[in-house]
Amino acid sequence: MTETRRDTGPGPAGPGGAAGTGRPMVMLVMATLGFALNFWAWALLSPLAPRIQESLGLTSFEQSLLVAVPVIVGSLGRIPVGALTDRFGGRVMFPALSLITIAPVLYIGLLGRSSLASLLVGGFFLGVAGTVFAVGVPFVSAWFPPERRGLALGVFGAGMGGTAITALTTIPLVDARGIAFPFELMAVVLAGYAVAAWLVLREAPGRTMPDAPLGRRLAATLRLPVTWQMSALYAVVFGGFVAFSVYLPTYLKEQYDLSQADASSRMAGFVVLAVAMRPFGGWLSDRLGGVRVMVASLLVTMVCAAVQSTAPPLLPLGTIAFLTMAAALGAGTGATFALVARLAPAGKVGAVTGVVGAAGGLGGFVPPLVMGGIYGAFGSYALGLVLLALVAAAAAVFTATAVRRAASSRRDG
Repeated sequence: MTETRRDTGPGPAGPGGAAGTGRPMVMLVMATLGFALNFWAWALLSPLAPRIQESLGLTSFEQSLLVAVPVIVGSLGRIPVGALTDRFGGRVMFPALSLITIAPVLYIGLLGRSSLASLLVGGFFLGVAGTVFAVGVPFVSAWFPPERRGLALGVFGAGMGGTAITALTTIPLVDARGIAFPFELMAVVLAGYAVAAWLVLREAPGRTMPDAPLGRRLAATLRLPVTWQMSALYAVVFGGFVAFSVYLPTYLKEQYDLSQADASSRMAGFVVLAVAMRPFGGWLSDRLGGVRVMVASLLVTMVCAAVQSTAPPLLPLGTIAFLTMAAALGAGTGATFALVARLAPAGKVGAVTGVVGAAGGLGGFVPPLVMGGIYGAFGSYALGLVLLALVAAAAAVFTATAVRRAASSRRDG
């Protein structure tokens, strides 16, 4: 496989870094904004699911399917989108995905709410918005030298907080302006961003551009050890974050008899802390190394899960355990892509990111199913939390051995 190198003009792409210019920071801000806005669109159906269930008479399974379809498509779609980003670059892919997402947003908001089938079609194409993560990682990586990529990618990763915007704004907007309004607003915002991104975004000088066919590049990516190593780790740390952000209200309601509102507000605190810790995890990885940060994050997760498996009082021990776990998982997600940026070949960062991002998204679906099944069988969540502790421990050992050897050989090479 060959690669061509494209020089897009003067600027700080190489190891010399971004000193002396603000352009990398502008690129980072625009990429993070695009990530947040597309994730805002990606999650639009979730807050409305209970109302849609009531209006269409959906079963609980049908409601879950409605919410799950965009997430599954957005996770699996990162694989081809990451490879396409290696080929066409973020300047093309950010505006393209934003414009493509407008179609399902308007379809759902104006036409597609009459039946479950139409909503599932709209949700399927809405999943495209969730693939934007695989665009931003290679784009941001190219603009920053290795010693600054961890922090930069952590800042970009905080754009996943766009889902929190959805949770906080959708229902108030519907109550004030009608159910179509959030979708209409989202379409206008995405169109505005697409125009701004096309005008402002530029590729980093010296970006490598592969010219091999997409299928061959994906096959080559799947043969890289770093792809599977980082996929396994991201499935644990990001999958754990997604799982608790989805399942925590149910857990708190069943385990501690909290009201739905109280449980949801505590879940929001978990999400905000995890999102805030992602840049910190990247920053620490720049200074201490991604392997050390990942091992520490996994060990802290293991301890917190083990503590919580005993069902301690919510105040203070249970709250401390969950918030500490949120911080550890958030830092671990930041460390993952600091490692990807260092270990993946330059021309394959997007493709590797796509596979790793897909693994993390899909990893979030397994724990809620396991937790629900265990609670249904035993009337307790203890075994599920013990399993989480064991998985985190195994991932920590894997990081300290196989991933550490890979990082060392990369430095030596």
